[in-house]
Amino acid sequence: MSKLRPYLAFAVVAALMMVLFPSKGQFMYKYQKGSPWIYETLISPIDFPVLKTDAEMYREKEARASEVVECYLSDERIPAAKIDAFKTYCAEHEVDQAFSGAVLSQLRDLYRSGIVATLGEGQRSQVVLVKQDKRVAEVPAQNLYTQQNARFMLLSALTAQFPEAYVDSLSAALDLESYVVPNLVYDENTTALFHKEAVDYISPTKGTIYAGQLIVSKGELVTADIEQLLDSYKAEYERSFGLSDTTAAVFFGHLMLVVALLVVFGFVIRIFERKVWNSFPQLLFLLLMLLFASIATALVARIGAGWLFLVPYVVLLIYMDSFFNRTVAVAAYSVILLPLLLVPEYGVQLFLTNLVTGGLALFSFSQFNRGWKLFLNAVFLFLAMGFLYAAFALLADGGAEAFRKQHLLLLAGNALLVVVLHPFVYLLEKIFGFVSYTRLWEMTDTNNKLLVELAHKAPGSFQHSLQVANLAEAAVRAVGGYAMLTRVGALYHDIGKMDNPLCFIENQTAGVSDDYHKDLSPEVSAHDIIRHVEDGVLLARKNGLPSIVTDFIRSHHGRGLARYFYTQYCNAGGDPENKAPFTYDGMLPQTKEQAILMIADSIEAASRTLKNYSAETISALVERIVAGKMEEHQFDEADISLRELGLVKESLKNYLLQIYHARISYPKQKKQAPAAPKEG
Repeated sequence: MSKLRPYLAFAVVAALMMVLFPSKGQFMYKYQKGSPWIYETLISPIDFPVLKTDAEMYREKEARASEVVECYLSDERIPAAKIDAFKTYCAEHEVDQAFSGAVLSQLRDLYRSGIVATLGEGQRSQVVLVKQDKRVAEVPAQNLYTQQNARFMLLSALTAQFPEAYVDSLSAALDLESYVVPNLVYDENTTALFHKEAVDYISPTKGTIYAGQLIVSKGELVTADIEQLLDSYKAEYERSFGLSDTTAAVFFGHLMLVVALLVVFGFVIRIFERKVWNSFPQLLFLLLMLLFASIATALVARIGAGWLFLVPYVVLLIYMDSFFNRTVAVAAYSVILLPLLLVPEYGVQLFLTNLVTGGLALFSFSQFNRGWKLFLNAVFLFLAMGFLYAAFALLADGGAEAFRKQHLLLLAGNALLVVVLHPFVYLLEKIFGFVSYTRLWEMTDTNNKLLVELAHKAPGSFQHSLQVANLAEAAVRAVGGYAMLTRVGALYHDIGKMDNPLCFIENQTAGVSDDYHKDLSPEVSAHDIIRHVEDGVLLARKNGLPSIVTDFIRSHHGRGLARYFYTQYCNAGGDPENKAPFTYDGMLPQTKEQAILMIADSIEAASRTLKNYSAETISALVERIVAGKMEEHQFDEADISLRELGLVKESLKNYLLQIYHARISYPKQKKQAPAAPKEG
C-alpha cells in the first residue's frame, strides 16, 4: 500500500486541479499591440459588437458627469388656481370681457408651455426633464418661460392686441403679474436620480462587425484599433462558444494539460531528488506547493488577470528551498509556475517575472534573514519585479502609457507578502516534521545547551566533533551535497559519549595510567564503546533533535566493527567468527551526507595516530579507510557514486594536508657578549 501512496496523492491533486480549471475553452489566438499578426488573415465568422475601451468608457462617464439634466415637476394646480382667481376678479369688478378673455387665453398658453422660476444662460441650449402624470418627457429649455419672460410676453401680447388701451396701467390696476407664477418646480431628488442613471449606464459597445468582414490581415501590425476589434471578438467567442457544457473537448483538453503537468513534476522529483519519492511527507509537501499555486492562479484569474501580480509565488520557492536541495527546489518551482503560461493576459510576463525574482529571493534571503533586514528583501524584490514589468510594458507598447499604477501597487504588495509569509516556514517545519536551513544554522551554534554539555563532560569528543564537522563539510561541498546538514550531523554525532566520557581515549588525560579499559575484557570494552550510539539516539530524542540529525548518530558507525577490541579478542585466542559482540547495531548510511560523515569520523580519529604527515602518508590513510568501509559494505545503501567517493577522497586529503602542513622552525637568537667598557 505504501508504494501506491505517491500515485494516489498525484491522482487526488489531479482531481482538485480539474475542479479548479476554468469551465470554458481558451481563445485560440495570442496577440499583442505593436506586434505583427502571425496567423492567417482573420475574417469574422460571426456578428459581434465592438466594445469600447476602458479609456473611452471613462471619457464618456466624465462627460456625462459634467452634464446635469434638470428635472421639473409640473404642478397642474397652480394654473387652475390662478386662472380661476382671475375669472373671479373680472366678474366682481366687471372687467371688459374682450380684454379679460385675451388675458385668460395668454395665461393658458404660457402655463401650457411651462413657466420656471429662472434658467441659466447655458441651460437654454439644453433639454430639461418635465415630470407630469408619472411620465417624464424631454423638453427643450428654450421652449420654457422664466417668470420674468412670461410676464413680459403677456404684456407684449396684450399691447399688440389692444394698441389703443393703456395696457401698462390696466396691468397694474388688475395686478396681472400676480397671476403669472412658475408651474414647473425644480425636483432635486429626481434630478440626482436621473443623473446617476445617466452616468452609470453607458453603452459598452460602439458599432458592430458583421460576419465576413476583415478583422486583421496576416503580417499586419496590431494597432490600438485592431486590438480593440480582436478584444471584442475574443469576448464574444468566450461568451458564446467557450462554455465547456457545449463540448467534451474542453474537459479532455484540460485533463491532458493537468496530466502532462503532473508527469513533468513527477519526473523532476525522480530525477533531481529520487529519495523524495520514497518519503511521503516530502512528496506531499511538494504536491501541496503545486496545488496552492494552482488554486491561487485559478481563483485570482477569475477576478482579473491583472490581480495575479499580487500573488506571492516566490514564497513557495523559499519554502521548498528551506527543506530540500536547491536544485530540486528550483526545478519544482519552475514546473509550479507553468500554469501561468495558460493565462491569456500577462501569462509569459508573470512566468518570467516570478522565475527571475525567485532566483533573486534565494540570494537575498540568504543574506538578509534576521530582524528588520528581512524587509530589505521586499525592497529588492519590488525593484526587480518593477524592472521586469517596465521591460514588458516597453516591449508591448513602446511608450510610458503602458505603465499602470495599479499593477505597480500590486507588485509592491506581492513583495511585502513574500516577507510577511516567510515566517510560516516554521509552521510548515512543525506540520511536516522537516528541518529548515534556519533551524540547522541555529543548531551549529556551539553555545547550544547540548553542545555546551558535550564540551564540559567530554571535551576531547567535542574537539573531535568540531574537526569532523570541518572535514565532512568540506567533502560534502565537493560533491554538491547539503553542507549545513552535514555540519550539524557531525557536531552532534558523538553526543552519546557524554554518558561515559572516560570510556573514550580522547577524553582521558595524557600521562595518566588509570586507563578505563585496563581491567575490562575486550567484549565488555566493545560493549561500552558501541553503546554510545544508542545513548546518543536517546539523548537526541530527549532534547528534541530532528530525526534527520538523529540519523547521523545512528549511521556514523553503520554496522562496522569496534576493530581495536576485536583485534585484542582475536589475539587473545578468541574465535574470529564471533563478531557479534564487536559489531555496531546501527543503520547503514542512506545519503551521501551520512556516508561522508562516516568517512570523516574515521579519518579524523585515525589521523591523530600518524607520525608522519606527508602527502603520501595522508593519501594512504584516506585510501585505506575508504577501501575498508567499502569492503565492509557500509555504503551499499548510500546514495553516493564511485565518482563522488573519488571527489570526497581528494577533498579530505587536501584538507588534512592544510591542517598538518609543515611549519617553519624559528632560529634561536644568539646571546651577544656584553660590550667592553669604554676607557674614560
